Amino acid sequence: MERVGIRELKENLGHYMKKIRAGEKIILTDRKKAIAIIAPLGEKSCEEKLYPLVQRDLADWSGGKPKGMRHRIASKGKSVSSAVIEDRR
Repeated sequence: MERVGIRELKENLGHYMKKIRAGEKIILTDRKKAIAIIAPLGEKSCEEKLYPLVQRDLADWSGGKPKGMRHRIASKGKSVSSAVIEDRR
């Protein structure tokens, strides 16, 4: 990651914005001390997508491959597979 001071960023903002749009991250410094990271907005990572589900207790996840729900939801009526087979007829 490139390090850039506040003054340099202000003077060449267009140049650094092109780099950020291209996917680069830039460390912003103030008197040679890192104070922030400027990064492009992109799609959410897998962890960011799963976090709300874990909070609502709809998924159980401890950092590995997602495991799904702790308890199966009971459904009424036909199973999904039999409904699909019926729909294909």
